[in-house]
Amino acid sequence: MKSWSSRLGVAVLVAAALAGAGVFYWQRTQHAGYGPGFVSGNGRIEATEIDVSTKLAGRLLDIQVAEGSFVKAGEPLARMQTDTLEAQRDEARAQLQQAHHAVATAQAMVLARQSEQTAAQAVVTQREAELHLAHQRLGRSEQLAVRGAVPRQTLDDDRAALGTAQALLAASHAQVAAAAAAVQAARTQVVSAESAVIAAEATVARIQADINDSVLSSPRDGRVQFRVASPGEVLAAGGKVLNVVDLADVYMTFFLPETVAGRVALGAQVRLILDAAPQYVIPARISFVASTAQFTPKTVETASERQKLMFRVKAQIPPELLQKHLEQVKTGLPGIAWVRLDDAQDWPEALQVRLPD
Repeated sequence: MKSWSSRLGVAVLVAAALAGAGVFYWQRTQHAGYGPGFVSGNGRIEATEIDVSTKLAGRLLDIQVAEGSFVKAGEPLARMQTDTLEAQRDEARAQLQQAHHAVATAQAMVLARQSEQTAAQAVVTQREAELHLAHQRLGRSEQLAVRGAVPRQTLDDDRAALGTAQALLAASHAQVAAAAAAVQAARTQVVSAESAVIAAEATVARIQADINDSVLSSPRDGRVQFRVASPGEVLAAGGKVLNVVDLADVYMTFFLPETVAGRVALGAQVRLILDAAPQYVIPARISFVASTAQFTPKTVETASERQKLMFRVKAQIPPELLQKHLEQVKTGLPGIAWVRLDDAQDWPEALQVRLPD
């Protein structure tokens, strides 16, 4: 009786194994293909990765996010030490203040030189009046000398006075020209001082920009994948601090043989099924097809398929769909991409879109 029970148990196990093998074979045959209008390729979920790096060399002060954290564009992620930059900014601000004082001094000098020019012009007017009077006096003296009404000495004195008046007028004109040149030179000093102000303001702005850039912010919405540096480390310019995954740019990269790659159009509909969640079917669209063929990476295809030339293809997941399921987005997950080559065919039931609630 005991021997019969043992044989019965073995028979049950064998039957169960055969049934399981049958189910496995049925599943394999059911998913081996959906007709000539569909083609598949194995791939992995990928996303655009962004390295958050330092602009300048310095010491990493702190990191404000943990690995796996979701971040928004512009959100501060880490800070660099800025003591030296703040000292440089204070120095530049002092130089800017000096430049402003230099402008005020130069402008006051312009006013002084303009006053001197006005005074010199007034002297010219006075000398012109004196010259005119000397001309009149000499004219009268010459008329009287003809009649012998004035002595010869008076005529000579009037002629000398005229020459003196002419010389004084010429000197006054020279003073006016010199005053005008001084005004122009003073105005040039103003321009130079104002240029120094602009340069000082630019220096302050540059240093302030470096201080602002010392706060490392997220360039896009995404998730912190891992830390590269730790607080207290001294990093070179361009030193990596964090790696952020852009969750608005998620796609699956897979490979198709050259016999069908030419039939795949940009924008063609794709269905993605991940090994980790085969109950879901994710919609996507072709966003890239390589223009040249290449050998398929070993981690994607079987040994026999690697002998064929394959084309790299990318299927982009819609960003609006990603926003609804950010918590479920994981990069590196393997899966299979089904591409519909013939838009006239309907998607089979097994490839109808099914998403988590």
